[in-house]
Amino acid sequence: MMFELFVALRYLKAKRKQAAISVITIISILGVTAGVMALIVALAISRGFREDLQSKLLRGTSHINILPVDVKEGIANYPALVSKIKTVKGIRSATPAIYSAVLISAARPDGIMLKGMAIENSDFPTDSFFDVRQGDIRDLVSPADDPVRDRITLGTEMAKKLGTFVGDFVSILSDEGTLSPVGNVPVPRKFKVVAIFSSGLAEFDSAWGFTSLASAQRLFGTGDLVSLIECQVSDIYQVKQISREILAVLGEGYAAKDWQEQYRSIFQALQLERLVMIITIGLIVLVAALNIIIVLIMMVMEKNRDIAVLMSMGATQKTIRRIFVLQGVIIGVFGSVLGSIAGSLVCWLCDKYQLIRLETDVYSISHVPFRSSFWDVLLVSAAAVTISFLATLYPSKNAAQLDPVVALRYE
Repeated sequence: MMFELFVALRYLKAKRKQAAISVITIISILGVTAGVMALIVALAISRGFREDLQSKLLRGTSHINILPVDVKEGIANYPALVSKIKTVKGIRSATPAIYSAVLISAARPDGIMLKGMAIENSDFPTDSFFDVRQGDIRDLVSPADDPVRDRITLGTEMAKKLGTFVGDFVSILSDEGTLSPVGNVPVPRKFKVVAIFSSGLAEFDSAWGFTSLASAQRLFGTGDLVSLIECQVSDIYQVKQISREILAVLGEGYAAKDWQEQYRSIFQALQLERLVMIITIGLIVLVAALNIIIVLIMMVMEKNRDIAVLMSMGATQKTIRRIFVLQGVIIGVFGSVLGSIAGSLVCWLCDKYQLIRLETDVYSISHVPFRSSFWDVLLVSAAAVTISFLATLYPSKNAAQLDPVVALRYE
């Protein structure tokens, strides 16, 4: 064991007459432990909410939307465009879609956003659709011999408000209608409810409905036009690069909007919340660092004679400085290790046993998700040790500048 580490450990093991120093040392370790544990748990909650929200937003929605620059015209030649898009590396699927706001009614009317999907396509990503609680999403495509041509799937909240179940019929009213002496008169269409889905997000469960592409085109009277082409990619974090490659293949007249741009405000708010959380809870570690400064200052005052003896026996200022730096670093490392273990254990227990329950009607999720990351734990621990090290600089400098002659004059 190196000399400086040996002395530092001996100084941390205070004797009876130095009980105050020992108590403050324990408080300092507990302060670092509490700060590291709290920050790890907070980051796990932040990451958990972010990942949970991201996974729910990307289910049933696309990673990249390809839209015409002139939205009013729509996309007419979408089969050829889909073929071109599929040649881009990283594309899992590309399917046309159309959507518009409509009025839906069963017992009472309500407004929803109705989206027509090309679910009959072989590469339609049915596995990435929302959780289907009742029925089957594939039933949106009616068999050729079935007289019911138009079918719909609704969110759990919308189905609850309408009082409908799988097998019931609802009326859909769009702005497309027939001419009459009094002008354009909307004509309601009957849709059969074939499935009820749950996304975990109130925005989709209470305000969206899905149907087949053919049914939506008949309802909106768009003919062969679609609103956009939805693309699913292999790596959701490469959407910017893939979007540029898609636009290069398609040429002018089209624009791309990826999920990061579409939900930017939501994730920026989560990122800001994460930053505020780090700053707020990080103050606990700073308080622990102040305790370390107090411990070392008291230690220097208590060990004046020992420091003078060491210097008179040949110890350099660098050696003395290193002894007190090691004391603070030991406190920081010990507290960081305890805090990392405690924080990771709390996150594992809370996530596994879902200890913090939530009202699903309010928060859309049943419990608080904890997603602890090894890199978060490592970063928090490294930051705590660094702050502990910085807290040692002033006391160690004072100890190294002690004049042994003055300290031993009256001994």
